[in-house]
Amino acid sequence: MSQQHPIVAVTGSSGAGLSTIRHAFKFIFERLNIKPAIVHGDGFRRYTDRQFAALLDEARRSGRNISWFGPECNHFQELESFFRTYGECGSGVVRQYAHTAEHGEELGVQAGEFTPWAPLPPGSDLLFYEGQHGGLMANTWTRRKIESRHFPPEIDRRVGRPGVDVAQHVDLLIGVAPAINLEWIQKIHRDCKKGTCTPEESVETILRRMDDYIHYIVPQFGLTDINIQRMPLVDTSDPFIARDVPLADESLCVIHFRDRERHDFPELLRRIPGAYMSRPTTMVVPNNDLRLALGMICGPILARFMEARGEATGLGQATASP
Repeated sequence: MSQQHPIVAVTGSSGAGLSTIRHAFKFIFERLNIKPAIVHGDGFRRYTDRQFAALLDEARRSGRNISWFGPECNHFQELESFFRTYGECGSGVVRQYAHTAEHGEELGVQAGEFTPWAPLPPGSDLLFYEGQHGGLMANTWTRRKIESRHFPPEIDRRVGRPGVDVAQHVDLLIGVAPAINLEWIQKIHRDCKKGTCTPEESVETILRRMDDYIHYIVPQFGLTDINIQRMPLVDTSDPFIARDVPLADESLCVIHFRDRERHDFPELLRRIPGAYMSRPTTMVVPNNDLRLALGMICGPILARFMEARGEATGLGQATASP
């Protein structure tokens, strides 16, 4: 962790709603006059889409399951090294992944491919990471999982071996984990909207990546400072036949805090309409007010980061009142 170069990471499965949290944080950054370096975890994937498709075909023939969640398909060690370097000097080497043809045109690469590795632009106040592994740590459970794998020889020495600890470098770690049926509904509808697969193929992906989800995504939520769960208020008992994604006003957000002393709950309840505490460390807010809630909860934390950064650098940081 770093006073001069703080790191905020939002972590969770694809389809969990990470982009919603990113947009909320952009609003907070603008209000507090913070210049973030925004980095997406997809840039630390090991393979292009075409390479992954070939690897997936090979894995199916040999009876193995692989996914974007696991160590075979990601640069875990490089991600930790990037976080460490940013915390030390406010820079680091990254690349970008082109999600669509339009995005690829902007980046100068084909869809499903990467830009070359390059240093971050200078001058950021903090790093904001959005992706699937911002709180990754190779604990005892994942260590047994890693050691049980039989990796292809060409990547055997490069996968995320025990000892990878991305979470230790993060100053504010936020987990996004909707109710599991809602997460599946969101993924299926998102995949189909892109036109890249059928509902049946999207379900096959959910099943194939479940083992990696349990070992590499879920353990991160035990390390987070704040967890956000969107809970639907409509029937999602069969996510595979749901015709639409529950609307924002058909949901509540359950927000869990690891450290009670870090937050002024009476003031938060006063300023967030409809919020209440279901447990001493758990707040429930209407989903429509999530952006407001994140501003009230995370704004003061980011303001303190900037005050500490100003003191550490001797430059000071003018910010708006949180």
